[in-house]
Amino acid sequence: MSVKLLILIMYALSRQAGCEDNGFTYNGFRSANLSLDGLAEVTSNGLLRLTNSTTKQKGHAFHPNPVRFKNSPNASALSFSTTFVFAIVPEYPISGGHGLAFAIAPNRGLPGGLPAPYLGLLNRTNNGNLTNHLFAVEFDTVSSREFDDINDNHVGINVNRMKSEASKPAGYYVGSKPFLQNLTLISGQPMQAWVEYSGSKKQINVSLAPLYVGKPKIPLLSLSYDLTPILEQTMYLGFSSATGSIFSIHYVLGWSFKINGMAAGLDISLLPRLPRIVPKKKSKLLTIGLPVILTVCVLATVSGVTYYVVIKRKFAEVLEDWEVEYGPQRFKYKELYTATKGFSDKELLGIGGFGRVYRGVLPNKKTTEIAVKKVSHESRQGMRAFVAEVVSMGGLCHRNLVPLLGYCRRKRELMLVYEYMPNGSLDKYLYDEPKCTLNWSQRFQVIKGVASALFYLHEEWEHVVVHRDIKASNVLLDSEWNGRLGDFGLARLYDHGTDPQTTHVVGTLGYLAPEHIRTGKATTSADVFAFGAFLLEVACGRRPMEPKAPNEDFVLMEWVFSWWSRGEVLKAIDPKLGPNYVTEEAELVLKLGLLCSLLEPTARPSMRQIVMYLEGSTPHPQLLSLSLSTAGLKGSWR
Repeated sequence: MSVKLLILIMYALSRQAGCEDNGFTYNGFRSANLSLDGLAEVTSNGLLRLTNSTTKQKGHAFHPNPVRFKNSPNASALSFSTTFVFAIVPEYPISGGHGLAFAIAPNRGLPGGLPAPYLGLLNRTNNGNLTNHLFAVEFDTVSSREFDDINDNHVGINVNRMKSEASKPAGYYVGSKPFLQNLTLISGQPMQAWVEYSGSKKQINVSLAPLYVGKPKIPLLSLSYDLTPILEQTMYLGFSSATGSIFSIHYVLGWSFKINGMAAGLDISLLPRLPRIVPKKKSKLLTIGLPVILTVCVLATVSGVTYYVVIKRKFAEVLEDWEVEYGPQRFKYKELYTATKGFSDKELLGIGGFGRVYRGVLPNKKTTEIAVKKVSHESRQGMRAFVAEVVSMGGLCHRNLVPLLGYCRRKRELMLVYEYMPNGSLDKYLYDEPKCTLNWSQRFQVIKGVASALFYLHEEWEHVVVHRDIKASNVLLDSEWNGRLGDFGLARLYDHGTDPQTTHVVGTLGYLAPEHIRTGKATTSADVFAFGAFLLEVACGRRPMEPKAPNEDFVLMEWVFSWWSRGEVLKAIDPKLGPNYVTEEAELVLKLGLLCSLLEPTARPSMRQIVMYLEGSTPHPQLLSLSLSTAGLKGSWR
């Protein structure tokens, strides 16, 4: 009997373990044994909180045990179904950080995943790799141009990459008719999602609905896709989320999963409640001393109106049409004044042609460092520079552009608020015997980053943006030493395919294209010329023009050309690097610098071609001829 009993117990335990592999249900996570990393944690009332108010971080929560998705390594992927309830609570009512994703991956914790805009799933290196074996459904609240997102409120199916195989605006179909009811992912309200895969039909269905509506009859997304090559025999599943420059807090309230069957329905009555955003205020004075309260209210109203008329109107900030159409967040002057300690000289980061730049920390957001540029307003040029920067940068979003967080106008004071770049401007590490210099790998990474940003400005955004002031002092370095192109005070915006009509010559001597000096027109070719000067100064560690003798200047492009004509172009490389550089990359950078400096605009490469050269996706350009005249550099290439 004891042997039989032992066999029965072992059989029951094996059945229980197999059940855990095949499905589970969490109505809240108080007793769940999840695998957590990053910001993820389970609150005292059983909420799974993936992120908090920390910016630029990620959070992962995975079921602790692997799930069998195939009966054998070469078998077809099995059907599965999952449903979960989530909520995204934004930092600001109408804008928030990035969203969250349900993920199936070979490893728990998604090692190597980066925060926004990668949602903690992938990174720049492995994005798109077939070896990722990643399946994910994203609920994204930011439109990332680099991933071709359709908007800033969408649901997408992702396989091995951040660009979705299929996506739709967040919503749900009502009844059996194809009528889409929109949903706002950052509403702060709980909503339920269903993700289903049919192994026989090779079809993925994704549905979304408010918590108390129930599963729609028509899925929001339906994609024919065979997951057999993607899913390995055993995989881990869970959730991933990330925060950007501003944050959203991501919650999961309940979760159910099933292999070869429908996931069990969640018991809404057992789900933990979200924390109250605004606590209810209770007052017991409504029935006490009512006459006194009414008198006080009347006096307060009169005082408030008087204050508004006398004080507020005096210091009112005028909101113009262009601000309504293009402007990002508008900060209060008092908020910026406090953040910069009264625009103290101790917080001064630098002084440029368009004003002073101060470091600051936003009140009540101790981790949010900012840079505030006070634009010169004593002339019409200062106002034009301010308007140009707000208009051109308000809608831009690229990892190698300095993010514009907002702006402020107070009477004649104009301020632009940027994300703070802790390592300052690139020129500090190139000239005048710097305390530390950048190695070749860092310089080449900065060059590729700035090239990618210019390609985005010229061709990838909805308008063509001509920067007009590309130079090392306008390239800032973030905490990871990535180059970020900034200072759009001279930028000009126009539609693709149109002819820019700017007729004022602006920019910095040494970076100005000859045709721009001659005609005054700002074009993408003029930006390419300036980028060529930038390439040479980064590689050589010298300014494009330097005084050499009375009435005589050193011209960097001519100096590099002289070494090239002698077949010794690598002698132009910054001597501070010593022999520690990649010969092939250094030759490419110097060669591109000369090509971008050609007199004829049509002979210069486009930023698209330059990016391809730098990324190694096309063979290096060949210089067929190159000569220097009194007017400048002439030549041909292929």
